Amino acid sequence: MKIIILGAGVIGTTSAWYLSKLGHEVTVVDRQPAPGLETSFANAGQVSPGYSTPWAGPGMPLQAMKWMLQRDHSPLVIRKRFDLAMFRWLEQFLKNCNAHSYDINKSRMLRIAEYSRDCLDALREETGLTYDDRQRGLIQLFRTNKQVDKTQRDMRLLAESNIPHSLLTVDQILEHEPGLAHARHLLKAGLYLPGDQSGDAHIFTQRLAKMAEAQGVTFLYGTTVKGVDAAADEIMSVRTSAGHLRGDAYVVSMGSYSPLLLKPLGIHLPVYPVKGYSLTLPLTDESHAPYSTVNDETYKVAITRLGNRIRVGGTAELTGYNTRLTPDRRETLALSFSELFGGGDLTAATYWTGLRPNTPDGTPVIGPTDAFRNLWLNTGHGTLGWTMACGSGRLIADMIHGRKTDIPSLDLSLSRYG
Repeated sequence: MKIIILGAGVIGTTSAWYLSKLGHEVTVVDRQPAPGLETSFANAGQVSPGYSTPWAGPGMPLQAMKWMLQRDHSPLVIRKRFDLAMFRWLEQFLKNCNAHSYDINKSRMLRIAEYSRDCLDALREETGLTYDDRQRGLIQLFRTNKQVDKTQRDMRLLAESNIPHSLLTVDQILEHEPGLAHARHLLKAGLYLPGDQSGDAHIFTQRLAKMAEAQGVTFLYGTTVKGVDAAADEIMSVRTSAGHLRGDAYVVSMGSYSPLLLKPLGIHLPVYPVKGYSLTLPLTDESHAPYSTVNDETYKVAITRLGNRIRVGGTAELTGYNTRLTPDRRETLALSFSELFGGGDLTAATYWTGLRPNTPDGTPVIGPTDAFRNLWLNTGHGTLGWTMACGSGRLIADMIHGRKTDIPSLDLSLSRYG
């Protein structure tokens, strides 16, 4: 089949790779001059199946209100604006803020993320691909006893999913991450996830795209997608700045922009952009730097070693499609890093922002659409696009090819929203 993929981020590129491996003729379209230049460009760098958790949980509404009232360094910011799409998304999000939905959503996310990590391992072994990667686990750092108590539910779900994990004492944390020694007084405990990994998603995407091109995939960069033409139950073509593109099947992997493309077709995709930020700074002192990757539960900030660089990423901001860099978010990232580590040059840091395509239940939308028999979705991965990329690409390729997927996938499509 001839397959058109819209979006050359880490999701679109992995989809192209696996579809090409199955013998399909694949064309990928992206408005940027190269792959992985938007949300995939400077994310936190974590491939973290064990940390795959929906934001919607039993205590989240109250916690969100406290964060919004917090003057400084709040993990969540909602900018005042009239945005009907945001209100609708928040309504669906709140419906998932209960124990029953949380357990279902987290189990589903863990299923995809664990599978994706296995697919990434296999891809790395098959191709020899490197991307400043490390396979040395992740530690979620707790600064309060309340945070330690709250993780008990997550540990139960991890155990039910047979995911290795352990609750570390402060001394055990420092055995894994000696660079945290001067922050010992801030720590209470840590959740260790030995199966988690790290790496640069942008480097991965660019190198995989080159390998995909060598395998026969066509990438149309600098090409804007303007719309989709449909007739009855079938997509006929995609309108782009380079003209009409026609294929046998179409895959939408445009992240936060996917709902805007699909709306004229009558498809309401519950994905909303949640703005995140990152700092990338040069490593200056290995003795005060992360060995692998840690998550600061207090500020919801991830700190990751990427070769001779350190990536500090996090915070969540609901402000539509605004990609302006704001100084207060930078201060939060810098504070978390300075308190915990300090072995990098913040004055030389590159500051970046990107829009995470979040669904209300945390799970991406992977699968067919009911309205059009040849239109497929692989989008809505939120903060976990890098974590779930290879698994999502493999899943959508198997679905389109008509092959049974390796993991249950019927509950991943848009139809779960009714």
